[in-house]
Amino acid sequence: MMEISAASIGESLHDIDTPALILDLDAFERNCERLRQALAGFPVNIRPHAKSHKCPEIARRQIAMGAVGICCQKVSEAQAFIEAGIQDVLVSNQVVGAKKIERLCALAKRARVSVCVDHQDNALALHEAAVAAGIRLSVLMEIDVGAHRCGVAPGAPALALAQAITGMAGLRFEGLQAYHGAAQHMRTHDERQLAITAAVGLIRETRDLLLKYGIVCEKIAGAGTGSFLLEAASNLYSELQVGSYVFMDVDYARNDQTGSDMPQFEHSLFVLTTVMSLSGKAHAVVDAGLKASSVDSGLPVIAQQPGVHYARASDEHGVLRIDSTIAEPLRLGQKLKLIPGHCDPTVNLYDELIVLRGERVEALWPISARGALL
Repeated sequence: MMEISAASIGESLHDIDTPALILDLDAFERNCERLRQALAGFPVNIRPHAKSHKCPEIARRQIAMGAVGICCQKVSEAQAFIEAGIQDVLVSNQVVGAKKIERLCALAKRARVSVCVDHQDNALALHEAAVAAGIRLSVLMEIDVGAHRCGVAPGAPALALAQAITGMAGLRFEGLQAYHGAAQHMRTHDERQLAITAAVGLIRETRDLLLKYGIVCEKIAGAGTGSFLLEAASNLYSELQVGSYVFMDVDYARNDQTGSDMPQFEHSLFVLTTVMSLSGKAHAVVDAGLKASSVDSGLPVIAQQPGVHYARASDEHGVLRIDSTIAEPLRLGQKLKLIPGHCDPTVNLYDELIVLRGERVEALWPISARGALL
């Protein structure tokens, strides 16, 4: 299969073929520095969630700025990062099925790998595979703190599972995974604070219950871009798993950022697209549709083009609605920058990230963990 790249190093933004995924490197670096500064006064470690970027070069830069490692959501994501040299990876998800568990244990011989668990049967399968592989696998017990996705119930059910895990020679109990995904996109500061305060209460009670029975939680991990300062201020969490802060997206921009729990991160990730059809003054079509930008969290927004709206998407087309008050009419062939509705699945659509310093291509970063479903 012929390899096609949308850009070459040194090219201008305006010469990039489209649709293409581009990164404003200056904004990206400012976001990384804002996170570092925001957490400087808290005794917490940062373990960024790489499901947002799926890019080893970004992971290397995050670790260079002090991150202790990364999170992944799939074994195949972890494999891509370990093969790229990342040496500390948490699969912050349940790994179920003999083939996946066998691959996980093989990776644990090459790097420091840990995984989440929320069921005794899964813990037993991990234990048996680890013993067969001659390793001891580190696990975090995931607690349902309000998102009602994965996780064992706090309190007595968590104690029973923790006791089972600590009795398995192939596993090393590290602590608790406590991520409240639903809280990340609650729109107001008060809503997020209420949700995280409740989650912290559940985790604190569970940690204390485990300690009463002699089980020590060395680590309590979780948090996300929408709430991480609340978890940091709890004096409970020891490791924060922020991810989208490097890019931001339309959905995160809907959050009220005036509260103290969310610094002013910038949009650094864009889908570059070209106007491919014009039909009158109120209608245009670009070459970025469903295959170029995820719409699960809403349609993309056109950056720096007031009065131009992304109205609907099909496979290869994005239809724009143009206000009559627009200052300058669009031109056929004009390049526009789209802010994705949801950065994570948008990144998953591309093989490379085109990195720009100003309007000049500085680097091409492979998105090595894209399409990592297994």
